[in-house]
Amino acid sequence: MKTTTKPVWLLTPGSGPTNIPSVPSGVEYHRVLAGEDRRIARGILAILLLLAGLVFFSVTMNWLSAFIDTQLENSPTDYTPLRHAGSMIGLALLIPWSMLIQRWLYGVPGASLHSVTSWFRFDVLGKALLVFGPAWLVVNALGFFAPAEEVPWSQTDLIAMFLVTVLLTPLQTSGEEYGFRGLVFRIIGSWTRSSLAGLVAGVVVTSVLFTAMHGSTDPYIITWYLTLFTCLSIITWRTGGLEIAVVLHAILNTFSFIAAFYLRIDFGAVIQDRSAGVGTPYQLLPALVVIVITAVIWWWTRTTGPALTPGATTEVSRER
Repeated sequence: MKTTTKPVWLLTPGSGPTNIPSVPSGVEYHRVLAGEDRRIARGILAILLLLAGLVFFSVTMNWLSAFIDTQLENSPTDYTPLRHAGSMIGLALLIPWSMLIQRWLYGVPGASLHSVTSWFRFDVLGKALLVFGPAWLVVNALGFFAPAEEVPWSQTDLIAMFLVTVLLTPLQTSGEEYGFRGLVFRIIGSWTRSSLAGLVAGVVVTSVLFTAMHGSTDPYIITWYLTLFTCLSIITWRTGGLEIAVVLHAILNTFSFIAAFYLRIDFGAVIQDRSAGVGTPYQLLPALVVIVITAVIWWWTRTTGPALTPGATTEVSRER
């Protein structure tokens, strides 16, 4: 099957792609780590290192924030601004950790996790924010019309929560994207001979794994998570980078955190409760919207196919 590299509005203009010798040319995002050997054992090691880093960073930052809270005579069990900051930073550290793992075990520059151009395409991020941001924000805001138990928050804590959320939540969501829609997606996608088989395996495994890590037993929440994470993987493959997945994930988490705090919801309890019966049919609405967003992106790239790493020619063959 052949495809051309005709410009796509969503993906141009921007910094021109640059050939990097250690990044294969003319391949889709999830096939950058693919080679003659499947290197399954190496891939399993990489995933285990990623998960170990996730646990280590989260536990360490949680302990550090609890220690500082204790020194400030705050309860170490309350969900304080420091606990919130520690949680965000712990996950944000997955960005450099994912890049280091890819570099150490595969010899591919960490920057290639950004996109097929090995640059973070801020023009793509900006366009996605303008085009999809408003609708995505509104549909997620609707979920906060349901009644919820309130707890007292001091004015100082609310201001601190706002600042921490705005500054650190986009980094937290980016860490998750680089770890799972980036590194793990590429690892699984490299284990097959076929690009299509690698895509299917990568989408399914990363979506199921990330959903399972959220620990929900509620069918509505599970459906919502599986749909969201599947769509984010497809968007990453189609656009050849993590920018739009980062935008959608960051809007979702940042707004949800801010809304919860300013509605004085008992956030510490809410984020830990994903048991059966907690979810509602409302979760199906944002799931539908993210499917529509994915379909729009697919339609925009219908004549070009998924974005590819830079090559010597403008026409490349892809294995199927």
